[in-house]
Order: sequence, then structure tokens, then C-alpha cells
Amino acid sequence: MTLTAPAPTGTDVPSSPYQSYVYAYPHKTAYRALPDRPRLDALWATEPKEALSLYLHIPFCEVRCGFCNLFTRIGAPDGLTGAYLDALDRQATAVRDALGERAPVRFATAAFGGGTPTFLTAAELDRLCDIAEHRMGADLRAVPLSVEASPATATADRLRVLAARGTTRLSLGVQSFDDTEARAAVRPQRRADVEAALGRVRDARIPVLNIDLIYGIDGQTERTWLRSLDAALAWHPEELYLYPLYIRPLTGLGRRAGTDPAWDEQRLRLYRLGRDHLLAHGYEQRSMRMFRRADAPPQGADDYACQTDGMIGLGCGARSYTAGLHYSFDYAVGMHEIRGIIDDYVSRPAADFAHAEYGRSMDTDESRRRHLLQSLLQADGLGLADYRARFGGRTPHDDFAAELSRFAARGWLADDGPDATVLRLTPEGLAHSDAIGPELFSPAVRAAMAAYERK
Repeated sequence: MTLTAPAPTGTDVPSSPYQSYVYAYPHKTAYRALPDRPRLDALWATEPKEALSLYLHIPFCEVRCGFCNLFTRIGAPDGLTGAYLDALDRQATAVRDALGERAPVRFATAAFGGGTPTFLTAAELDRLCDIAEHRMGADLRAVPLSVEASPATATADRLRVLAARGTTRLSLGVQSFDDTEARAAVRPQRRADVEAALGRVRDARIPVLNIDLIYGIDGQTERTWLRSLDAALAWHPEELYLYPLYIRPLTGLGRRAGTDPAWDEQRLRLYRLGRDHLLAHGYEQRSMRMFRRADAPPQGADDYACQTDGMIGLGCGARSYTAGLHYSFDYAVGMHEIRGIIDDYVSRPAADFAHAEYGRSMDTDESRRRHLLQSLLQADGLGLADYRARFGGRTPHDDFAAELSRFAARGWLADDGPDATVLRLTPEGLAHSDAIGPELFSPAVRAAMAAYERK
């Protein structure tokens, strides 16, 4: 995790446009052990349950990319994936019991992430779907279901299972179609294998294909970046995610650290080039990273509804959200610590899963911050009427005048006049999303993240 620098004062521009990717707030480095281990049935007793999100986390990959700081381990000894699914089944049973029967429980979205969910065999993926359906009660064929995959594990038998069980979106982590760049990112793969995997995904007829690409890799040029973009566009993906490369502690590339203005400029230049290229090819920008083909079928909330309360996460790397508490299991990046957390998870009895163990309470201020930053970082922006309805008639300018004034002074906020109904970023503001998000972190969250001991 790249820890956030102190918020700038005045209208000073942050030292780098790449402070931190804010896909959920607060980050798990701000979570702490919960001494009272609250019971899940108490946490969920008064929560709305008619439109929950379900996320199942699989913490296994065939290799670990040099830039990756996700909660995952390389490979699995014999029997570990089966034991993990056993534990996932126990956890699902405990969580579903905690949700109770007094109010209808319905899931509106589902996602399998990791790690690499398709590290599991076809039979294990079938079982994973059974856990979601039979234990949790999610109708996978009736809701958007997104699954992450890698080229090496997107095999025909696995894809057949996922398509048959209702997968509507398959996200393939390609990162680069250039073999030299892939090696530089410590992602051993050949373009021929990537193309073959994409062919199998299209043959499976999953409605939405997303391709992940990364810019800022050592040796990458404007020419090679455009070549990767065009290679992706040849498959007419419904979605494309363009990620700036981050170098984080405890990862394979972690020895390259510190601020590099030239690298920042390179990433901004490649971002703008990629953005303009995709817009010219009929894609709509949904956030700094996400681009969707204009005629693509709708998928529901973007980014797995990461800002939505009512998130049920299963697995030792998943997080869950109620209005008052975000919770998960312990967090680590280092391989030894991750293995220990997974081993602990698979050994737990069912009763252990009836409690929350690590987390962070969400008061009204934190809820406002979370809603503002995660809405503002979407291209559609933040609906002012929705904010007022959620937070007792207040406006974002009532609560975040200093921050919004700084953004406006930098040209990052659109000026839609006095009758504006939406607070949104300019194109240049979207380009600086990874600086805007961290500026909205509360002092308490900043302090907790700074005090986190990396492991």
C-alpha cells in the first residue's frame, strides 16, 4: 500500500498525481482488531437487505505480478483450495444465518474476485457458484455476475461453467500485449497465449468482456501503448480499464520507490493518449480508469458497487459494509503473512464466522467523505439532491468547503453555474483522481493508515 502524504494546504498541487488508487474508503490499512468482536446478527439487524451486493474472494494466483499488492498467494498445496471452499461454505452458512429471516434478503449484484477466481478448477468453480446460490440465496442467473480471470486460467472448461452459471462479465487481466513489457511488469505471458484466451472468452459468449491494461511500465512508449490499445480494441471489448502502474512496498517491483516527476509525466501523457484513443473509438469514460463501449449492455453499479452499504464479503480477503461498520479479516501483502492468514481461515470452525474481527466504524463524517469521494471520482459526478437527501439537507460545500475550493482553484471541478444539479470533475480533474481521493481522507483515517505496520 502506498501511504498517503499529508493533505496539501492552500491551492498547492500534490507532489504527484499518483498518490493512491481509492477503490474503497477507508482502506483496510485503517482497519484494526475489534476487541468486542461484534456479532454479525446484531450488525445486520437493522440494515436494509433487499438489494445486497455479494463478493466472494479467492486468494490464489498461478503467479504474482511484480506490481501486485492484492491479498493472494502463489499456488496452493494439494487440498488447500478444497479446504478453502469448505471454510467459505462454513462462513456463508454463518453469514446467511446472521442475516435472519424477518426481512426479505435479496442480492442485486455478485462478483468473484481475488487473487484469481479461475485458479480454481471447473468443478471447484461450480462449487463456488453453489455456495453463492444455495448457501447465500443469490440467484446468479438473475443478477449481474462479474468474474476476474487471467489468460492462463481462462480455459474452455472453466469458462463453460461460468457462462452456464450466469456470468455476465468476465474481466481479463492482460496488462500489456507486448511480451517485453509483460516481463518488465513481472507478468510472464506471451501475446499468443493472451489472444488465445480472449478467443475462448468470446467463444463462451459471456455478454461483457473487460480487458485490463497498464501504462507506465519500464520501456513502454507511446507507440507500444497504442499498439496494446489497438490489440485490445480488435476484440471489441465492452469495457476497458486503464490502470497507471504503481510501485508499492512488499511487491516484486517494490525496490523502485520514491517520487519520480519524469515517471509521473510519462504516466499522465500515456493516460491522456489512451483516453483520447478510446473516446475516438466509441467508448465512454466512466471514471479515470473505466471506459465502456457506448453500445455495451448495462452491468449495474460500476466497480462492484464498492461504495454501497450492504456489501457481503466472503473469504479471508473480502470486506463487508454495513452503515456503521466496515469489517474483514486481517490484512497483509507479504507472502509469509498471507499464507498464515489463509491457513488460519481454513482452520476456523463455523462459530468463528458469526463475528466481525477487524474493521473500522463509520460515523456520519466518514460516511459523507466516502459518498463524496467515491461519487466524485465517477464521470457522472455526485448528484446534489441525493447528497442532501442522504445527509439531512446538507450540501457537499457545507461539509467540504476547503477541499472543494482547492479543487476548483486547480481547474479540477466543472463550473456548471448556479443551477447545477451535479458536482463533477473536469477532464483534467478525472486525470488527477488518484490525488483528489486521498485529499478527502479524514485526519483519523490518515493517522490510522500511517500507523499501520506493513506485513
